[in-house]
Amino acid sequence: MSYDSKLDFIERPSSLTNNIPLLVMLHGYGSDENDLFSFANELPNEYHIISLKAPYPMQPFGNAWYAINFDNEKGKWNNIPQAKASVELVVEFIKTVISKVDIDKNNITLLGFSQGTILSYAVALNHPSMIKNIIGLSGYLDEEMIYKNYTKDELKNMSCYASHGEQDQVIPVEWAQNSYKTLLSKGMDINFYTYPVGHGVSQKNFYDLRDWLSKH
Repeated sequence: MSYDSKLDFIERPSSLTNNIPLLVMLHGYGSDENDLFSFANELPNEYHIISLKAPYPMQPFGNAWYAINFDNEKGKWNNIPQAKASVELVVEFIKTVISKVDIDKNNITLLGFSQGTILSYAVALNHPSMIKNIIGLSGYLDEEMIYKNYTKDELKNMSCYASHGEQDQVIPVEWAQNSYKTLLSKGMDINFYTYPVGHGVSQKNFYDLRDWLSKH
């Protein structure tokens, strides 16, 4: 289907014809829309699944939701204006899908990996009335990307499955643990799990998130 979108994507239609739950996938830094879409056939058939391609191309290949820069003064730092722009692109994309497909507007899930998880948290907290569920894999909450007000009551209606590798050398597991504590204190219904892997998703992790998704 054509959504007249600024973002490229691939999709798997739902087995339902109306009141359809939507699952939007946001890949990690340097990857593309094909990465997480490899999960699609293993996820519940009821979901209309769309995997988005981030808007900023990298060299020699891959894409990013925002640049990660390195310099002597700031060290490693995120391009927050680009991140905010990507948040709004994702939100506009979801609104367009809702206008074209009979989506259940109360059952929209974001599934992110690494940078895609960071952006998923930003989308959800900046637009809490839009998102029901978050699956956050190997990422963390960057509060610099939160630029709209939300209330604890709004976050109480949101559920999150967060997981991280105990040996992750890209994003320390402590960052994810701190994000879990922060989101829990803000009222979100969040579950956090760790697995004995690095920066990736183990088979057990995938089965666990799939079971969680089936219940939500």
